[in-house]
Amino acid sequence: MVSLLFLILISLHFSTPSLAYYNGFMQCFDSHLKSSSNIIFTRNDPQYSSVLKSSIRNLRFLNSTLKPELIITPTHESHIQAAILCAKKQSLQVRIRSGGHDYEGSSYLSHLPFMIIDLVNLRSINVDVENECAWVESGATTGELYYKIAEKSKSYGFPAGTCHTIGIGGHISGGGLSVISRKYGLAADNVIDAKIIDASGRILERKSMGEDLFWAIRGGGGSSFGVILSWKIKLSPVPKIVTVFKIEKTLKQGAIRLLQKWQNIAYKLPKEIYLHATMENIDTTSNPHGEPSIIISFEALFLGQTQELLLVVQEAFPELGLSKEACKEMNWVQSVLYFAGFSPNSHFDLLLNRSGRTSFKSKTDYVKNPISETGLEGLYKFVLAEKKFRVHFEPYGGKISEISDSETPFPHRSGIMYGLQYSDFWEDEQESEKHIKSMRSLYNYMGNYVSKNPRAAYLNGRDLDLGMNRIDGNTSFEEASTWGFKYFKNNFKRLVHVKTAVDPSNFFKDEQSIPILE
Repeated sequence: MVSLLFLILISLHFSTPSLAYYNGFMQCFDSHLKSSSNIIFTRNDPQYSSVLKSSIRNLRFLNSTLKPELIITPTHESHIQAAILCAKKQSLQVRIRSGGHDYEGSSYLSHLPFMIIDLVNLRSINVDVENECAWVESGATTGELYYKIAEKSKSYGFPAGTCHTIGIGGHISGGGLSVISRKYGLAADNVIDAKIIDASGRILERKSMGEDLFWAIRGGGGSSFGVILSWKIKLSPVPKIVTVFKIEKTLKQGAIRLLQKWQNIAYKLPKEIYLHATMENIDTTSNPHGEPSIIISFEALFLGQTQELLLVVQEAFPELGLSKEACKEMNWVQSVLYFAGFSPNSHFDLLLNRSGRTSFKSKTDYVKNPISETGLEGLYKFVLAEKKFRVHFEPYGGKISEISDSETPFPHRSGIMYGLQYSDFWEDEQESEKHIKSMRSLYNYMGNYVSKNPRAAYLNGRDLDLGMNRIDGNTSFEEASTWGFKYFKNNFKRLVHVKTAVDPSNFFKDEQSIPILE
């Protein structure tokens, strides 16, 4: 528990004018670099608010009072080096933002005086088709990466998320699931090299950082260890034609029975097939199926043509009733547009659009044994009670499960049938206690049906309800274990040892950063 004295000290810190931090920081910054115009913003700057809000994706945090003293938008790696050294001198925490999709706002919120290093200007992408690789800076989005790959070739892709506005820096460092991950693994599994700036301001690549740190940042959360400048990734060869389909079923049409069957077969399907399910509450005024207003969608991507897909699905899942007419053939970048919510016939420059935000709260789980019909019925009752509740069922198996649990910090591989993500969305900007309470109630209910000891969670679906570090950063291994083992299982121990070795002063810290051993 934070003492009253500590709260008073925090209050005094926040009452200190931002200008004082700015002056001290700038004196230090200018001693390292001669030009800093247009890349540093203080609270008194007229552009400060627009820069701060530019990549806040969750409207819950848009008007938070937990604002940074300074925002730096570096255009060169030397700016980051100087920022780290000067933040230390000014006793400012550093938060690193690449895309702003972190579910709890940890990349741009803090209870202590802090600054944001916003990587928005570091977004170059160099695709090398001949050698099947690319260097991508952390400030680039997944959509920008997909666009650059498609510019060079329609025969390659990369296994990252379907949302095109996600920042590559954070996405890969947390694992990075994809609709082609069952074939090619996670985004983090396809990293060849990386560049990172550590707490001493050193720029390190794979060879100079060592294999322990290189292991840690591929699924352990890069912001605990430094500022990741860029990733060298391995491109994934994709066929000229891929196939998608989407079949929607209501409860009256046997959706729960189909979902039960899906649980037992989706993770066993050939690696080329990604078949996920989504349970959601639909607007009854536009619902052609009538009451109740629950619909379960079965949606797939197949790395191949329709005829082969039909043969596999009709044999493994005949109850779904898949027909040739329900299938659509396209190239890989068109499928990226499709899963991003665009028409596959649109020009792929839509992937460069960085706009879009909503208010939401999400949680994640993992399932090792099929959920009973009773369990699924209880789940849909929670979904039915909220207007915009959605539950996403993400199939595992394939390449994901062939890789050892300890190969990277991402441990959710062997024995995992599928992952769950529960999300509640609402329109207004203010956090609604009703929505948060409902989400927590659903999560408590699902505890009987998901992984246990620990109850696992996905780092890229960060959830501060699982536990938080102390505000002053002096968190013990035992205290951090409450959330650490949920994200990383036994890999958490190795992450703590790596953190202690590379950042012994615990400079890079946030609410769920990896702690150091005291």
